[in-house]
Amino acid sequence: MPISLKKGQKVSLTKGNPGLSKVVVGLGWDVNQFDTGGDFDLDAAAFLLGDSGRVTKSEDFVFYGNLSHPSGSVNHMGDNLTGEGEGDDEQIKVELSKVPENVTKIAFTATIYEPEQRRQNFGQVNNAFIRIYNELTGEELLRYDLGEDFSIETAVVFGELYKNNGEWKFNAIGSGYQGGLAALCGNYGVDVE
Repeated sequence: MPISLKKGQKVSLTKGNPGLSKVVVGLGWDVNQFDTGGDFDLDAAAFLLGDSGRVTKSEDFVFYGNLSHPSGSVNHMGDNLTGEGEGDDEQIKVELSKVPENVTKIAFTATIYEPEQRRQNFGQVNNAFIRIYNELTGEELLRYDLGEDFSIETAVVFGELYKNNGEWKFNAIGSGYQGGLAALCGNYGVDVE
């Protein structure tokens, strides 16, 4: 049984799973049937952060425009433009043993593409979740359902994988931001073109 997390809850991934090295972070969502004049395109991303809580270089931001981290530790499996269907809408693979030493935290986020033009926000998104499973066995380790407490936000930090005393842990965050991807990039120190 996977662990079902509540907002703010922290859980160790590697402690109960010795030898765990490859995980898949799946993010999923459904959208309300309101007509907003365009399809919903949510984009998952990963920010590889140092002790400062910021990226050390622009390649530490893995998203649809930069699918792989130079270390090979984090790989985005591609952009899903509609969110149609069941299960994960986008996936990011993480090889824990390859994560660079200076990276102490990986934040997983989702943003709405062109939210102002399309008049869209997370208040129109339902059943958003993040789950982590073992890539080698397919076993789901944890899941965090975001709940419906968003209204005008256009970006959400779902959660973070972080290193603590040699263990990898997960923190369910569920924080929303206005300003979409640009706001998150600013928060994490990524220069936006």
